Amino acid sequence: MSAILRCPSELLFIICSHIYAAGIPAAPSSLDPVALGDYGIPTALPSSVAPSHWPEPVVRKTLTNLCLVNHAWHEAAKPWLWRRIEVRLPRSWLALVDEITGGEDEQNAERTAIAIEQSIQAVAEAAIATTAMAGASSDEEAVKKWKECILQTLAGPDGSVPPEVLTPPASRDPSPRRLRAKSKSPGRWKLMRSISDAVQDIADRNEFGLYVPRVHDPRPGRFIQHIDFNHFRTIGMRRSVEEGVNSRFVTGQRVEAILKEMPHLTAFGATEYMDGALTLPVLNELFLRGSSSRVPGRPSRGRGLVEPNISDEEDHERRRDCNELEAVDFTGCVSVVFVSALTEFVDTHLSPVINDTNGEDRREERRLRRAVHFERDGPLTFPSLRRLSLRGVKSIQPHVLNSFVLAFPSLTHLDLSATRVTPDLLTTLGDTSVRLRSLSLARCIRLTGECIKTFLIQAPAAAQIQELTLYGDQTFPSPLSTEDLEELFTLAPCFTSGELIYLDLSSSPVTGESLTKWGPQPKLRSLGLSYIPDLELQDIAKFIKDKAQNVEILTLVSTSPDLESSRTGGGIEIPRSTARHTSLALHSKIISPLCTPPLTSILEPVATEPPTRVRVIELSMPTLVRLGAGAGTWRIIRSKGGRGWYVDTAAGWVGGELVRGLPCNHPFRMEMTRLADANGNVSSGVGWHARKMEVLHGCGMSGREDGLYGAVSFAYQG
Repeated sequence: MSAILRCPSELLFIICSHIYAAGIPAAPSSLDPVALGDYGIPTALPSSVAPSHWPEPVVRKTLTNLCLVNHAWHEAAKPWLWRRIEVRLPRSWLALVDEITGGEDEQNAERTAIAIEQSIQAVAEAAIATTAMAGASSDEEAVKKWKECILQTLAGPDGSVPPEVLTPPASRDPSPRRLRAKSKSPGRWKLMRSISDAVQDIADRNEFGLYVPRVHDPRPGRFIQHIDFNHFRTIGMRRSVEEGVNSRFVTGQRVEAILKEMPHLTAFGATEYMDGALTLPVLNELFLRGSSSRVPGRPSRGRGLVEPNISDEEDHERRRDCNELEAVDFTGCVSVVFVSALTEFVDTHLSPVINDTNGEDRREERRLRRAVHFERDGPLTFPSLRRLSLRGVKSIQPHVLNSFVLAFPSLTHLDLSATRVTPDLLTTLGDTSVRLRSLSLARCIRLTGECIKTFLIQAPAAAQIQELTLYGDQTFPSPLSTEDLEELFTLAPCFTSGELIYLDLSSSPVTGESLTKWGPQPKLRSLGLSYIPDLELQDIAKFIKDKAQNVEILTLVSTSPDLESSRTGGGIEIPRSTARHTSLALHSKIISPLCTPPLTSILEPVATEPPTRVRVIELSMPTLVRLGAGAGTWRIIRSKGGRGWYVDTAAGWVGGELVRGLPCNHPFRMEMTRLADANGNVSSGVGWHARKMEVLHGCGMSGREDGLYGAVSFAYQG
């Protein structure tokens, strides 16, 4: 232990970085829920047990404990502990805001002044440790001279700090001047940068090439790269309706305040529980960062735009030094505040100017300024953002949605499920520089089969898709026709390349004949064929056995006359078959031919593998009820909501190989048995074949999420 405590700081930092990396989902995924427990480390991927990555709470707890060892471990672990923030409880959110922003205005200003004075002291002491100033008779005198030089540089005519924030000495003449906290002082970020520039300038004048340490910033906002509200809830706090409306925890002002303190933020996730805080200033802080925010006449790395409603140049300078976002998740955000803010953001920065003779003079002046900008530079774009989820954002008008999505020319992951997306967006998107790898168009009622077919066949943006969901159900069926499907199977690059990993064609008119025209799919692991009542089980089994042997997850909700009920007038469902017939049909037509090794001679037994990797079958709740307790190692696992799966509990990924017939005491089989016995009393992250795209880490449709995102992925039927 003593040897570890004497390790250099660089080694401690590397150790903490590996701990943080252990919580990042690894590829390829096992497609199974993360098993909690001490199972060691995986020897190869995919791996069900040991899981390919640690759960986020384990990583956070480990880094927290390291922060308590000593000062060296604290300095090494703190950046990684703050790198990813998941807001969970209202009170912890308020504490987080206070920690990042510094509290109320007066306390904030006082703490900033103290921190700046301490930073000047620390930088001066570090500087004299590597060089000596002429005439310095002692360390104290040298430090005093360094501080005087720094303050003179800050208060000079070319300094960025106005002279009035430097308070002259009050009682002690030998004491250096101190920074005074005033409401009109520059932003804290600007003061910190000014101090660094001043020290570097002094160091270059005294000794060229002198290393100047960075100014210490006590606030952790600079470490944060990921923040989401996936686990945030106010349910169960016994708050009245009035308190919920007038005393919100997550407000636009608080979110804006913390975003200003996060210059390196790259991933942001919101939910319906806090979408009332997504105001226009918050959207400006999120998207107008880096090259997307510049001051007129100043050079920038890319084309940018100045916000017409912000006169303070410091906001533009601060945002110009920030990293641009790479991933945004707005799943389920439908509040009036968010819709209005996004509409105004699009109208201000992304949409062409529309003439309106009824506007006021101030609005007319704004429109004229926008017209000059659009004529000169065109609409604003955000080339750094690569992953975007707008699932369930049903209140956004089509023209706003189209302009917003088209502002991201580098997208690789796009989730537009259950939105008002129109054929115009797909037509325009196909001619852009977008190159999608994961696309979700589930339950998009305004899309036509022709526009989907044309986009997938002709658009370069869709040629490299590896994960595609065109999910539909009985309420919102797929617009594709049988002819459209046959053309997709034979002409669309994403279907003919054999690179598909995830595919959902639920409610599409798939037939046995159309499946025969589809080429081999050697990489397909998760296949959705739900809500196709006339598709026979034999045709599905033949396709998987002959062309998609690596499929592990198969969805058959309300598919095939052998499994489902027939609907009569008045919404009454009459079972087409008995419980015994359902079980026999499933096992004889799907499980036995796909999951059982072929028979061999008794005299010459030969170990053979099953023809396919099918091990999880999603079925409707009535069908699962008719299956009873299952058969053999096949058990029923229910989600927290309305979905359920028929799972081979003895099959899982171990050491990079899919193993069947795991022993009863194997950790993974014990975990699957526990989930089956829970009868739906499980976390929201339990399930297979996600309905929501994971964008914050870039795992796509094969990713795993919990919290509200997990409920959308695995619990909700739609």
